Amino acid sequence: MVTDYIGDIIIRIKNGSVAGKEIISFPHSKLGSSIAESLLKAGYVKSVETKGKTIAKTVEVGLLYTDGSPRVHDVKRVSHLGRRIYQKSKDIRSFKNGFGNTFYSTPKGILNDLEAKKLNVGGEVLFKIW
Repeated sequence: MVTDYIGDIIIRIKNGSVAGKEIISFPHSKLGSSIAESLLKAGYVKSVETKGKTIAKTVEVGLLYTDGSPRVHDVKRVSHLGRRIYQKSKDIRSFKNGFGNTFYSTPKGILNDLEAKKLNVGGEVLFKIW
């Protein structure tokens, strides 16, 4: 049983990218689907698709590669189960000079740093990806 669902998702994406996989999958949930859709919107993955029936639903994510190198180089989980980290919208800064993104859980859904700053919402800092 996985205790940190978000950490499991981002590590599966990173490990799949490093291993050269085309598609990775993880158990379906609303949170997992919204994280995958947000990564798709930010350009870190190629496709997101939900497969299966009610109990055995999975989310399949197509990984993105540019010139043979993976789009996802590394990830870092910021807010953990034992310590939640929150940021106000005025404190959101770019990550890795714009070459990476920070993802937030906000009242408007899962957003990356650029969207959260534009919509002027803060929230829990989920992870950083580059």
